[in-house]
Amino acid sequence: MTGNASQPNNGDVVLDVQGITKRFGGLVAVSEASLTIYRGMIASLIGPNGAGKTTFFNCVTGFYTPDRGLIHFMGSNIAGLRPDQINARGIARTYQNIHLFHNMSTLENIMVGAHTRLSAGPTGASIRHPLNREEEEATLIKAYELLEFIDLTGMGDLDATNLSYGAQRRLEIARALASDPLLLLLDEPTAGMNPHETEEMMRFIRRLRDERGLTIFLIEHDMGLVMNISDQVSVLDYGRKIAEGTPEEVQRNPLVIEAYLGRPPEELEEDEVATAAEEDAS
Repeated sequence: MTGNASQPNNGDVVLDVQGITKRFGGLVAVSEASLTIYRGMIASLIGPNGAGKTTFFNCVTGFYTPDRGLIHFMGSNIAGLRPDQINARGIARTYQNIHLFHNMSTLENIMVGAHTRLSAGPTGASIRHPLNREEEEATLIKAYELLEFIDLTGMGDLDATNLSYGAQRRLEIARALASDPLLLLLDEPTAGMNPHETEEMMRFIRRLRDERGLTIFLIEHDMGLVMNISDQVSVLDYGRKIAEGTPEEVQRNPLVIEAYLGRPPEELEEDEVATAAEEDAS
């Protein structure tokens, strides 16, 4: 089963990446990679370790500028813009390693995420600014609403370091939501989680799409989650896109099986072929 609880609108392109290449000296991390994501999709980017997935994310979010290619978000080319400019246009992200402000409360962590929408700048999200009191009050209301959405009601004053691992993951996502994104990029949202926490995160990601109207683009190594939640799966190997389609199509793709197990399908035992797309290179 895919994550297609509400049918994506295939006439409404949110992200259109065409032929991006990113080099680091002699290393080509991403090579001529393209993909299109439509409004309401949960789209996943998978591949063996070192395939270029996070580099691809970093190009989309402005941390890297691609050496070649176009990145269109809602019809406008964003390649070369700074991360804050891209965030202000409606793209937010989380990271493989949780990035929280550990000297701040859970509520303050969320409020900081709204800084791109505030005229007072980053400090206006967490420090009283008399010239922007209406903005501050609106941000505070939103932060409390997001605390409720991530099931942390009543924990606004708690130091972020005192939250459970799964709650810290949700808090990082809530901080990203505070900037009112249209597209949310999640870099390995279940990294370090046990099966119960992973199941909870899968339900939470569906809620992000179904209840908040977000389009989701994620990198994930848990193939069970990817195959259960995704409308579209794209596969990178050595920086090149080798496959794309529904979870069912990708699971059967010979190039994907070879990328994960290192041998062409005809050389594998029958049981290996059946489970290849569910195994991780790590």
